[in-house]
Amino acid sequence: MPELPIQHRYEGSSDAIVRARLRKWPQHPPGVRPSPKQPGTWLRARPGDANGSAQPFLKLPGSSTFRTLPDGMWLHFGTDPADPWCDILCIEACSSLPNLLDKRSRFAPSTTSTLVCCPLSWLLDRVQPNDPTPRWKLIRLLTAEPSGPLILPVRDVRVVYGLRARHYEGFARTQIPQPHEYFCPMEVLTAEDGAENPAMQALLGRATASANFMELP
Repeated sequence: MPELPIQHRYEGSSDAIVRARLRKWPQHPPGVRPSPKQPGTWLRARPGDANGSAQPFLKLPGSSTFRTLPDGMWLHFGTDPADPWCDILCIEACSSLPNLLDKRSRFAPSTTSTLVCCPLSWLLDRVQPNDPTPRWKLIRLLTAEPSGPLILPVRDVRVVYGLRARHYEGFARTQIPQPHEYFCPMEVLTAEDGAENPAMQALLGRATASANFMELP
């Protein structure tokens, strides 16, 4: 029997196949270029290694149980230890419209601050299998090896939602996204070479703080 196409083999588990694909994406979001608005370090926070358990997550101040765990998340760390903050670029796979509505609600504008929490073991772990550098050494906010988790307020939020073809087409025809929201077909996220897709790189390049300005000084 011939092997089923990837979308059929993983029907109903889009999140799992998207996470498997995103593990192959680079530490720096593809298509995102360095700019004066984001001069710090980008690191891929989620998904982590398949065998690892400690990964950064999002939460509200004072909450110890309810967490937001995006399918994909990249963190951009500021450079000034006296003014610590973090930008986030998230990717969420949405296999149904209720799933999309649920995930959109987690990133809706709020009067409370979102916090990103980086576990100590994640900070001390190597950047990637072929690079033994511990992550904390790449984060210029940290001037010495940390002894506890790094918890930072989120300065800027951008989210890319992956939708099944019929949902994507309907949403694109009839809906107006929020300024922090971006959308793509699910097939791009489940593709082996999704990070190399020029259209995806262009989309992620627009999902940054610098894209809001005609030109930067």
